[in-house]
This record gives sequence, C-alpha cells and structure tokens, in this order.
Amino acid sequence: MADPRPCVILGGGVAAYGAAEALRAAGYDGPVTLVSAEPVVPYDRPALSKAFLQGQKTAEEILLKPPEHYQRLGIELRLGQLATAVDLDRRELVLEPGERLPFAVLLIATGAEPVRLRLPGFDVPGVRYLRSLADAQALREDLSRAERVLVVGCGFIGAEVAASARTLGKQVTVVDPLPVPLAGPLGEEVGGILAEVHRRHGVELRLGQKVAELRGHRSVEEAVLESGERIACDLVVVGVGVRPAVALFQGSGLQIENGILVDEHCATGVPGVYAAGDVANWWHPAIGRRLRVEHFDNAAQQGAAAARAIAGNPQPYAPVPYFWSDQYDLNLQYAGYPGPWDQVVLRGDKAAPSVTAFYLRQGVVEAVVTINRPRELRPGRRLVEARARVDPAVLADPSTDLRALTQPARQAE
Repeated sequence: MADPRPCVILGGGVAAYGAAEALRAAGYDGPVTLVSAEPVVPYDRPALSKAFLQGQKTAEEILLKPPEHYQRLGIELRLGQLATAVDLDRRELVLEPGERLPFAVLLIATGAEPVRLRLPGFDVPGVRYLRSLADAQALREDLSRAERVLVVGCGFIGAEVAASARTLGKQVTVVDPLPVPLAGPLGEEVGGILAEVHRRHGVELRLGQKVAELRGHRSVEEAVLESGERIACDLVVVGVGVRPAVALFQGSGLQIENGILVDEHCATGVPGVYAAGDVANWWHPAIGRRLRVEHFDNAAQQGAAAARAIAGNPQPYAPVPYFWSDQYDLNLQYAGYPGPWDQVVLRGDKAAPSVTAFYLRQGVVEAVVTINRPRELRPGRRLVEARARVDPAVLADPSTDLRALTQPARQAE
C-alpha cells in the first residue's frame, strides 16, 4: 500500500545506509531524504583505521554505494548540511543556515562522536582523532610525514591505528590506563594476548599509565606521563572512546540515557520518531535488558530494522551483536553480549596466537571471541544464541567439536 509520508533519515553512516536500502525494499514509496553533515555518501567506516589509513584503499573504494545508487532509489541526498535544531511538535528539522525541513517520520542515525581529552597541550597541532573520512584523510597525510607516533588509548580504534602506523614503519608508543589493550570489551586474558602481538610487532606499550600533558612549540614534540616519563612524538592520535551524538535532541522530548531510548522496534516514545545505530539504546527482548552497540554490523542491521518498522512491518530487533578487528595478520571476531562475565574459558594456542575464548555468566555462554580461528565463530555464536550451558572443561578441550555442541544446547534450551 502506498505510503506518502515524507521520511527524513538524519545521519550519514551505515545505519542511514541500511535504512535507506530497507525502506525501498519494504515498499515504502514516500519521499525519503538523507541528511548528513559529512559531504560524502555513507562509507565503510571500519576501513578508516585499517585499509584506508595504510593507503590500500581510496575514498571512492570505501563508499558503500556510489551517489547515483541513491538517485536510482529515489533518495534525496542532503550532504554537507548540518542540522542545528529539531522541533518534534512541528515535525521540522532545522538545517544550517536556517532552512526548515518538514518530516512525518524521522529516523535518527547520528552515530557517535569521539571523547576529546581536555588536558594541557592537547590543543596543539599534531593531535588527531579518528571518526570521519575527513579525520582519516588528515591523519593519513600526517602519517606520511611523522616518525614517532603516540597513541593515547588502546581500545579498538587505538589498537588498529597503532597496528596501521607500525605497518607503515613508524615508531609507535601506546599509552592506556588499563593493564592490557581492550580490557573492557574483551577482558584481561584476551587483552593480554593482543598486548603480546603488538609487542612482537615493535609497539612500545605503556599500560596502566596516563598522559598528563603534551608539550611542543609549533606542534607536538613530547608527551609527559603522570609517572614523569617523557615520550618524544611528532604525532598524537587519541582514541579514548566515543559517546552517542545526542546533543541536538537534548530538551526535545526524547528520552536520553546513554543514547536515545528506543524499544525493540527502534521506536522512541514520540510517534513517528525512530533511532538506530550507535546513538540508539534499545530494549533487547532476548536478554531482557538494554544495549547500545558501537559497531558496523549492528548499525547496518538496526537501520534496516527501523526501516521495516517505518514501512509497517515491525519485527523485534534481537540480534547477537557481532564485530571484528584486523590488526597486522591477526583477525579477531566477536559474537555475543557485553559483560560482566564471571568466567572466561580459552582453547587453542595463545602464543601463535590461535585462540577461541568463551565468556560465561552463571554458566551460560554469553559471548565468543575467535583470534585467527574463524571456523569456530559460527558454532560459538550458535551457543550464544541458544543461551547454552556447557561444561567449561568441554569448551576448553581443543578436541571438542563445537558443532556437535550446538544441537544439544538448543534441545536443552
């Protein structure tokens, strides 16, 4: 059935892309406008810290689809246009320098923005953050001239930038207050494996430490740690996390708590207003709690789920979250729910590394991580989907065929 309601998608990331595609696939034939502050169509953001930064791909090669694809779908693109206000009562989006864009349906896909450090010296030239294509282009240019790179923060962005910079032959030092890289999302055991990988590739790790200030005259020259250690550097990359981009919606009437609160259909409490991707904190019906996930796969799927709801076919959005990371020749894949966990079970060879890790809470497999063992991801993911209870000794035994565990696990569930 024809739906003439004008729909505005606010955001230019993969959630916006997934929504635009799915709206048309679901038969939504009303006007659709995609508004993005970035001057380019949606692109593969995870590639920025890896293939793009290393010069293996161009900006054109990381576009999800070329601009003419959106024209074929009848999607109006409003690129390089900043939204400055939203009026949910009047159903209008205000664009710089004052244009009012009406909508009947609004999908918020504004994503997340980097947390910026407010420390002495972090405003000098030579300090970079990485979120957008423009950020990556500037960082790639800086890397072509830099010799000594300091990475502040060793989450996914920090770890991947460190690996890319080292691959390009730069001297790299990483500073992070946690005892191992990625301790938050992966735990100390798996984080310890990643630490050894980076050390083997020549990265200097300063773990359990913090930067107190940066120093330099015309540009950054050194970092001073809280311990007093001084580290020479001519480029600093900060990767200390992101926060949901919700500033535009403060006071709008939407519920905001670690993102915009939505239900299992991506709907807010305001009729006709939806949210998807990194900005959305949604109710996950399979696990009975809220999640906000900051990864490509979730954003793409959730954008599509929101689109189906807009088109009149709402279905509960209840995926097992998935993400991946490539660092040097290491491939890491994760499927599951975030912690806390009370037990981590490893199988494989940590030294290689070739490892699968299972994260358990009260005996239930909540997540699985594979490092250079991609074949074990699918059966591990099925254990997560089944909310399986498996003897930790069986999981740890390298002779156990994980595929044989999935059917009994489902029957037990």
